[in-house]
Amino acid sequence: MRERLTTLACALGALVVFATLFVRGGDLERERVAPPTTLEHSDNGLLGAMSWLEGEGIRTVSLRERFDTLARRRDLPPAGNLLIVTTPVVTAFRVSETKALDRWVRDGNTLLVLAALSDRPAWAAGGFVRGDLSLLSGLDFVLSAQQRTEDAPGTAHDVPARNPHGVDAGQLARFVQLEKPLAANLVPNSPHPYFDGVGMAVALSDYLPQSWDVKVPRAGFVLSLAHERDTGKGALWLRPAGSGTIIVSAFGSLFTNRALGLKDNARLLANIVGASVGPGGAVLFDDEHQGLGVAYDAARFYRDPRLYQTLGVVTAVWFAWVLGATRLRLPDNRVPAPREAELVRATGGFLARVLRPAAAARRLFEHFFRRLSHRRGGGPRDGAPWDWLEHHPRLKRADVAQLREWYADAYSDRRVSLTRLHNLIVRTERNLAA
Repeated sequence: MRERLTTLACALGALVVFATLFVRGGDLERERVAPPTTLEHSDNGLLGAMSWLEGEGIRTVSLRERFDTLARRRDLPPAGNLLIVTTPVVTAFRVSETKALDRWVRDGNTLLVLAALSDRPAWAAGGFVRGDLSLLSGLDFVLSAQQRTEDAPGTAHDVPARNPHGVDAGQLARFVQLEKPLAANLVPNSPHPYFDGVGMAVALSDYLPQSWDVKVPRAGFVLSLAHERDTGKGALWLRPAGSGTIIVSAFGSLFTNRALGLKDNARLLANIVGASVGPGGAVLFDDEHQGLGVAYDAARFYRDPRLYQTLGVVTAVWFAWVLGATRLRLPDNRVPAPREAELVRATGGFLARVLRPAAAARRLFEHFFRRLSHRRGGGPRDGAPWDWLEHHPRLKRADVAQLREWYADAYSDRRVSLTRLHNLIVRTERNLAA
């Protein structure tokens, strides 16, 4: 019983080590910044928008491929689709796919870019990447003059200009998460189908946001549809592209799970969808560039209850095997002492592996000649008695010639058949003793 308890304790310890190394902790999951994907239930996910549109009979698609696959999809009509993209992204855009996206939009589709320009949700804490938005929309954005003044050293937030480490306090404050999300209000500039029944939309920031100004390309055109109520800065722009439309929002959090039900956010999304999606069309959510590809989704894998059911079954079987089928104490096996022949065979086998045949043959000849010298009454250091052997009446001349040949081979370090040499020496000594 004591052995079983010891085994159980060791098994539990091994299970704890395994869980520590291979099972993700809940603290890490809570601290993970949720990306704006259609699988996220958290504040900044887009699962609420996708589920709501599906409930209203609008076809939705989680796009987990790059944009250059849009034109090859047979499940979508060539026109009348809406693609929603949030920036900044996890997976960078390729120039080739943005060119394919531009052709897809010009064929009669709509691109809605939710760019975290004037808001900073948790997934955009690192700041906005202007190059991505320029590739998608053809527009460029620069920090407003007011924002550049606020970012000047020693002018922000009524705190000392620099901390003891020499970092500007205004810049440092932008990387500190706010205790309560900061709300910003989007209001329309003038009547537009997108704002039918929309008086105000709300965006939420987890970090201090910045203010940006749009720069229109020399040969381009952009229509400002809405602005931020407090600052008056533009917040929603529309740009025609061929037969399609590009919509850019300066607020990336307008349609996230926590903001969709605020003010008229849902109404704004419904108007955009109603004006953009044609018969048979769909609303596509760009999950690929937020790290949710078709190859592998680690978060979904760990959320699958079948994983933990399988681990439970494997653990139960393992415990049953360890405690029930394992022999904890082996029986005492007494090995009998080896016989003399076994010792000789083992020693011979060892010598046969390390001793060269020529050296063994020389040793056989030395013992043979020593026995012959003792038989003749000579000294132990007498040489090889070849003349005596050749003229002995009981020995065959062929046997002596063979002995002499093998003797020459042994002392010339050539290989000699030890079995045949041993048998010939035994036969020779038997003939001499007859």
